[in-house]
Amino acid sequence: MDVSLTVWVLTVVGLCALVAVDFFIGGRKPHEVSLKEAGVWTTVWIVLAALFGVGLMVFGEGQASAEFFAGFVTEKSLSVDNLFVFVLIMAKFAVPTIYQQRVLMVGVLIALALRAVFIAAGVAIISTFSWIFFIFGAFLIWTAWKLIKEAREDSEEESYEENRFLKMIEKRVPSTDKYHGTKLFIVENGKRLMTPMLIVMLAIGTTDVLFALDSIPAIFGLTQDPYIVFTANAFALMGLRQLYFLIGGLLRKLVHLSYGLSIILGFIGVKLVLHAMHEYGVHVPEISIPVSLGVICAVLVVTTITSLYASRKADAAEKGRGDKKDVDV
Repeated sequence: MDVSLTVWVLTVVGLCALVAVDFFIGGRKPHEVSLKEAGVWTTVWIVLAALFGVGLMVFGEGQASAEFFAGFVTEKSLSVDNLFVFVLIMAKFAVPTIYQQRVLMVGVLIALALRAVFIAAGVAIISTFSWIFFIFGAFLIWTAWKLIKEAREDSEEESYEENRFLKMIEKRVPSTDKYHGTKLFIVENGKRLMTPMLIVMLAIGTTDVLFALDSIPAIFGLTQDPYIVFTANAFALMGLRQLYFLIGGLLRKLVHLSYGLSIILGFIGVKLVLHAMHEYGVHVPEISIPVSLGVICAVLVVTTITSLYASRKADAAEKGRGDKKDVDV
């Protein structure tokens, strides 16, 4: 899709305006986010994404709209998996509940800015080296296998480990171990100190870079249009803060999510390899966007249903063992 500089500028300005509205209405004053508030804002962001996709269909192209929805659903599902790590980060830094929404908002904005850099680099590489699709495809297939392997391992003792960037910051910049509201720096005994608030924001933002290593190649497997790639990522990330509070308690119940994501990543990896072969003149079938969107949605629906069923069955079994133990006592 041919997008002019004016449309790019208007899109970025529009997204910034939406973030500003979100901040001044829901995130300006630190507070504990209720399920109702999280549900309303999650719905708002999903509706805005849907309207944007419909707008692409009306004012742009049907193909662009289908690519956006496929990319948005994929990025959103991968973002849900990211929430597991966000929960671990919040626990690691003992972030007070009333400040978690501020941490997530700034962290997500950092992640979005870093992803924009990744997307620009991806577009430049793809336009120059068509063989990169083989690399992307192989990487996604390997990531899918890795997800399945990790899902089958016992992950009860999950913990978050700081990356090298954070360790370097904490080592070189004097800090305090106490929160001081939403302040990022304080002056104590004439010395400027970094607060845990800034550290955890950086942790959320920089950790997302690791997730971008599979999510960016995944969406490039669905579309090579930089405008679609950027907007799909933006809408998927910008509603992540509210989604964290809405389904935070349900995350542990999505026991089959990793399997579903592995199927999606593997599927897109195969799609990328087929596309690369087609680019080099090999006559192989290519997977269309409608088929891709159908497969992605079907996998997510089935994964959610089987996860909730397995969780309910496990809870019932646990309750049964508890009742039996009480009777024996």
